[in-house]
Amino acid sequence: MIDLLRKRTYRHLFTAQLVALIGTGLATVALGLLAYDLAGADAGMVLGTALAIKMVAYVGVAPVAAALAQGLPRRALLVSLDLVRAAVALALPFVSQVWHVYVLIFVLQAASAAFTPTFQATIPDVLPDEKDYTKALSLSRLAYDMENLISPMLAAALLTVISFHDLFAGTVVGFLASAFLVVSVALPASAPQPRRGVYERTVRGMRIYLATPRLRGLLAVNAAVAAAGAMVFVNTVVMVQAGFGLTQSAVAVALAAFGAGSMAAALALPRMLEQWQDRTVMLAGIAVLVMMLLLGAVGLDYRGLLGLWFVAGLAYATAQISSGRLLRRSAHPADRPALFAAQFALSHACWLAFYPLAGWMGARFGMPATFVVLALAAMAATALAIVVWPVHDPEVIEHKHTASEIAHAHGPEGVSTGHGIRHAHAFRIDDQHRQWPHVAP
Repeated sequence: MIDLLRKRTYRHLFTAQLVALIGTGLATVALGLLAYDLAGADAGMVLGTALAIKMVAYVGVAPVAAALAQGLPRRALLVSLDLVRAAVALALPFVSQVWHVYVLIFVLQAASAAFTPTFQATIPDVLPDEKDYTKALSLSRLAYDMENLISPMLAAALLTVISFHDLFAGTVVGFLASAFLVVSVALPASAPQPRRGVYERTVRGMRIYLATPRLRGLLAVNAAVAAAGAMVFVNTVVMVQAGFGLTQSAVAVALAAFGAGSMAAALALPRMLEQWQDRTVMLAGIAVLVMMLLLGAVGLDYRGLLGLWFVAGLAYATAQISSGRLLRRSAHPADRPALFAAQFALSHACWLAFYPLAGWMGARFGMPATFVVLALAAMAATALAIVVWPVHDPEVIEHKHTASEIAHAHGPEGVSTGHGIRHAHAFRIDDQHRQWPHVAP
């Protein structure tokens, strides 16, 4: 994977992603401290509301932002969004009311909801070779896991010499550095698109996503991942501190075990994906997540939880790492930003459903019952993925067009059927192919 960093454009983009993630991690720590400073004992409610606002922004803004950004220069757009995020981070230390936090968090996350899918859709054009792109997906997973490990440690070290307000300065630096790195390289231009209305551009990514069988399977995978991930991210602190009577450091170690498992999977998966199909790897990942949830319901001590969370991290990354490959296969270059935005919104909609369920179930019925309920949800999502994602999923599919579609769609190539033509090519949902054809096993 390291050989990818010899490519200047990708190296700058990857570094931009990493520094922005670390800056975001510092902001997460600082936001918790700011909430306590403003609300005291009600800080949990403030943070919970801020996280809900984040998810609502992700779900609602990403498709609309992708539609409005169509045709804009990618580099200028990404840099502008980084500057907006830096401005919000700069303003956060000066807020004096809780509602100020809510407004600024919405603006920050709306900018992120526009930035992230655009950034993700750019990488396949920078790295057109599929092996290189697969390695890039693993490096991206490593970047997220490194942020989870590095940001809390960096924040803890900085808080020994500065106040939490100054942590937001690190966030500002991260976003400004990201903007500088993006502006320092030339990005491939967006593929030209026909003129469409804003509404059509907004729903286009969703339409392509939901009409493509492998992506309907990906949505079910997203749901299973969110069910298991919500258990880890919401209830680890409750299990470790309230259940085992341990310290905050023990919580950090448990989450680090999860991150270490995810990093291990990210390092191993590029080679695995050369030998196994994406469907096989991703379904295996969510199957392990189901088993992890069922094991958690039995009851474990702290050491058992560390081992379980490490395995959960392995499965979590395994289930997600091929998402970008599936999206790349399923859309023309011009439609990739809309499709990545649809994935961004739909995957976060799954988190929006399971985050509160994990917290409410844990508080009301206890951890064993919560493990069981989330295991059943993940199991149902796994079964759905198996059903809607065909085992035989070729890229090139033979299909036919009616006589009225021939001139508009493809011209005269193909075999005449008397009522149109039959031909084969890499099939993707677009203006000429609105339904997925039947594929014989």
